[in-house]
Amino acid sequence: MPHRSLFTHKPFLFYFWARNFSEFSYQMAAVAVGWQVYSLTNSAFDLGLVGLVQFIPTAILVFVAGHAADRYERKRVVQICQIVEGLTAAFLAWGSFARWLNVPEIFAAVALLGTATAFESPAAAALLPGVVPDGMLQRGTALSTGGFQAAMICAPALGGLTYAVAPGAPYNVMAVFWLVAAILNGAIKLVQPVIAKDPPTLAALFAGVGFVRQNPAILGAISLDLFAVLLGGATSLLPIYARDILHTGPWGLGVLRSAPAVGALLMTAMLAHQAFNRRVGIRMFQAVIVFGMATVVFALSHLLWLSLLALAIMGAADTVSVVIRTSLVQLATPDGTRGRVGAVNFLFINASSQLGEFESGITAALFGAMPAAALGGVATVIVALLWMKLFPMLRNVERLE
Repeated sequence: MPHRSLFTHKPFLFYFWARNFSEFSYQMAAVAVGWQVYSLTNSAFDLGLVGLVQFIPTAILVFVAGHAADRYERKRVVQICQIVEGLTAAFLAWGSFARWLNVPEIFAAVALLGTATAFESPAAAALLPGVVPDGMLQRGTALSTGGFQAAMICAPALGGLTYAVAPGAPYNVMAVFWLVAAILNGAIKLVQPVIAKDPPTLAALFAGVGFVRQNPAILGAISLDLFAVLLGGATSLLPIYARDILHTGPWGLGVLRSAPAVGALLMTAMLAHQAFNRRVGIRMFQAVIVFGMATVVFALSHLLWLSLLALAIMGAADTVSVVIRTSLVQLATPDGTRGRVGAVNFLFINASSQLGEFESGITAALFGAMPAAALGGVATVIVALLWMKLFPMLRNVERLE
């Protein structure tokens, strides 16, 4: 079955566009909130706090969210979360236009977005296998990831441009897009919606943790992403690079935010046409090493074109890792526990990206932005080489499907 047929499959089509609208809003938020906080505080530490504030509700609620994804109708869980996100964006727009919004209120809104995302992400990830035909999961994952990357190209640029017009403008767009996503999710019709009937026991809540611990390849893949992105989270420092190192404005921040997605989209197009057929474990490790090396180049660059190129390579390498890890986790997990395993995966991903932002903010405040980003890239390469020794089962994975 050619990959184009996925776009004639209505459940996948609605799922694809709903997730893209949601991701579009999320990426606009990263630009708008980052620039707004940095312009109000001039503090690298406060930039790092944005990631921490997002992560805390995830860490608290992730296992409850995973159980909700397995116990209740997944598309409804996602839909409710997107409505909450849309209303939160509307609050940020109102406060920005009226000029009463301050940093604590921005942090409160970011925490609410983090709470909604904690429930949305595992439910949406667990929904994907139910909206693609049999045997099409790797291509469906690649196309879904490609849609994310397309949103990541357009959204940061639009976020930067609209923020230059008015700080509240990007929040208005986010509110509309999240509500459109909620409508599209409501239109998804599944032949056999999965609603698990397990009682909400403590053992059921933590079933995902037990499953991951018993599968070394999955544990290795998820933890590799955790430490690699945790240490190599240079993108959280982009407002500093845009204003103080590369000397651009909000538009420059938007372009820098879009650059990883350009590389990722090109890689996704390749993966959608030609999926990995062999040595996928080694390919994942190679991708993480390339990601770390490109991070070092970005960290030391004072040239906009070189910075953009390094970010694009980072995005391409990250896409290889994401597609392999996501397909591996989904294919190895029984449907009845996909939400809870997806919640563990989401916790690790968020820990890497959001705690990585906090770690980068602290190290940048202590040592400066460039040394912090460069050290993170070197550490990422070291972690990948160490994980190849610690998880030989992951290194030896030959095929996904």
